[in-house]
Amino acid sequence: MGFGQIFRIERMRVDPALTQALRSRWDTEASAFAFPWGHMIPSLEDVSRITGLRVHGRAVSGYTYPCYHDLAERLLDLLVERRSSLVPRVALQESLGLFEAGKNARESEDEYLERLARVSRRELASEPGPQADLDLRRFLVLFLGRLLFATRGDAVHCRFLPLLADLGEVGGYAWGAAFLAHQFDGLSASERQTSTSGFYPFLQVWAYLHLPALRRGDLTRPGLVPIARRWDSRRDTRHLADQLERLQEAIDSYPYLDEALEKRLEVYWKGKQQVRQGREDPPMELEEGAGHPSSGCRQQHRGVGE
Repeated sequence: MGFGQIFRIERMRVDPALTQALRSRWDTEASAFAFPWGHMIPSLEDVSRITGLRVHGRAVSGYTYPCYHDLAERLLDLLVERRSSLVPRVALQESLGLFEAGKNARESEDEYLERLARVSRRELASEPGPQADLDLRRFLVLFLGRLLFATRGDAVHCRFLPLLADLGEVGGYAWGAAFLAHQFDGLSASERQTSTSGFYPFLQVWAYLHLPALRRGDLTRPGLVPIARRWDSRRDTRHLADQLERLQEAIDSYPYLDEALEKRLEVYWKGKQQVRQGREDPPMELEEGAGHPSSGCRQQHRGVGE
């Protein structure tokens, strides 16, 4: 169905300092991170490599209905109130046999959801036939609404339910493209928000790959796919405010021009000077985009984890 790889990603520690530092650099008008050296934008390629989600295929689009009562009753066999687009989370858990799998003390929301997913897969494997299809839709609604495209609040939105009517078609949708759009929406939300909605490991691993000098991730399992499986969040015991201050300083002084690019720039400008002086030997040609430090604005740094 296109979710196999993302289900294989191990639990990752949340890094609120890194998330806040990145959010503070988000330029809503440009839909990009505005760093001292220029803009950087998470891409569809990043989504595919980091999460394993499909980025090509049918668009995840359709109508958003004011009421999903009839659709939820037909496809989920669950009751949704009239004039509502939300299904109670508890009702979904009960339908999947997860009501007793309550949240444990000191268990984070992400750890809880991960455990629910694990138990759900076990339950689905033991129920063949029409009941399995029914439970699979229920699980996908829970997964999409509470993990991949999470929003604030406890209830789960039914907006993806029409796409789950034919389970054989689910794998053909470009869920990765929709996920990236959801990330952009979350980053462009109110500046008072300090966290991002949705699957948080994506943004953390994106920073590990493209901003390696921040040193916020540890490459512990090289070679695994998707790339998110290779990384662990580096433990930092300092106070959150101190972490955030250090991260902002590190970004402001980030070594965005590597030695190779500096040498190429030196050759380029030396060649330009030779041409102006009328020398016969023309300067060596460089690749397009290497002519000025500003051309590195959209250059993305790649870490050893790729």
